[in-house]
Amino acid sequence: MKTLIKWTIEEYHKLINTGVLNQKNVEFIEGEIINMPPESPFHRYINEGITDYIRNVLKGLALVQEAHPITLENSEPEPDLAIIKLPRNRYRNHHPYPEDIFWLIEISNTTLDFDLNEKKRIYAQANIPEYWVVDLKNYQIYLFRNPQNNNYELELIINQGKINALAFPNIDILVSKFWE
Repeated sequence: MKTLIKWTIEEYHKLINTGVLNQKNVEFIEGEIINMPPESPFHRYINEGITDYIRNVLKGLALVQEAHPITLENSEPEPDLAIIKLPRNRYRNHHPYPEDIFWLIEISNTTLDFDLNEKKRIYAQANIPEYWVVDLKNYQIYLFRNPQNNNYELELIINQGKINALAFPNIDILVSKFWE
């Protein structure tokens, strides 16, 4: 018989503070501490490029947080990018909460199934208004909007053109820039 211990956010933070998770690549998902695969050079390259591009496009309008935790009800994932509300000092004593988040971006090479299923579900459950998954193998972006009943009502696959994020409808985000 397999027994699984579910942790709370508070217990997870206590573990972090003890140092026991130092040098470990993990995420806290639905009460479980999940081992995450190491980042490939291509993933890092694309991540840096997208981060620089989105930061430039949204300068002065939002913060672009790269691979840092966000706090949900019973999870603390570390999305590749979290586009969050200003000012920066609102996050001095806590990670961003769902109401602080404009949208999230995951960059997927080996974690596509996880990002399109478990992560999508927990982000929809937390009412994150918009979620993008950048599929590195197929050079496309899965775009999810309008969270309802632990899922997103709108799901699109985009591989060219532009995207206008819900939070910034007048700003064009060029898909081609994601692959430079």
